[in-house]
Amino acid sequence: MKYQGGCLCGAVRYCADGEPINQRICHCRLCQRAIGAAFNARLLFRIDAVTVDGPLALASSSAEIKRGFCPHCGTTLFSRREKAGVMGVTSGSLDDPSAFAPQMHIFTGSKQPWLVLDDNLPQFEDAPPPV
Repeated sequence: MKYQGGCLCGAVRYCADGEPINQRICHCRLCQRAIGAAFNARLLFRIDAVTVDGPLALASSSAEIKRGFCPHCGTTLFSRREKAGVMGVTSGSLDDPSAFAPQMHIFTGSKQPWLVLDDNLPQFEDAPPPV
């Protein structure tokens, strides 16, 4: 399967080939700040499965994570962990965001108190157990 998407202004496009490693909703403070929302709903792929076309800006949000965004409109498109070889694509940047099928909530210890999680997905207060 191909997952395609891009930024708000259309300057940056991406394509991810194959099925994601996992699909998670992250409630950590880093994601909240980077996305500008209560959580980051993302699909995790191997870096080599994703191609990105167009101008791209990168910002380090931690020692391990670089976030990619459009330098024109500011849309956050992904978070990238070079050492792990993975890239988390934001579900809202997908051409078809309904393709996102979350499997769990992570870092719920940082979840906003007004957000009620009643979807019966597994919840982890911190990082999930390794796969």
